[in-house]
Amino acid sequence: MRNPKYLDEAFEKVCREMLEMFKKKHKDYGKGNILDMGELGIAFRISEKFNRIKHLFLKGKKPENESVEESWIDIGVYAVIAVLLKRSWFKKLAMKEKTTSNK
Repeated sequence: MRNPKYLDEAFEKVCREMLEMFKKKHKDYGKGNILDMGELGIAFRISEKFNRIKHLFLKGKKPENESVEESWIDIGVYAVIAVLLKRSWFKKLAMKEKTTSNK
C-alpha cells in the first residue's frame, strides 16, 4: 500500500504489519510460550517491551536490535493475542497457513 491518505487506511496498514509480524513469530514460537503463562505472561512481555522503549527514550539511546517501531508493533500483537486468549480462540484455533509449529 502506498502512503495512506486517511487515518483509517493508515490504521489498516499497521494492522497488516502486525499480522505479518504475528505470523512470522508464530513460526518460531508456536503457541506454547503463550499458553504456558497465559494473560500474565502476555502482560509481562508487554511490560518488558514498554520498559525497553521507555529506557531508550529516557536515555536518548538508539536501539541496537529491533527498532522502537517494531517494539510498538509487538505490543499491539501481544494485545491482540490477549484478546484471542480471552475468547478461547488462541488455544483452539490453528493457523490457516501452515507453519513449522502446526504441521
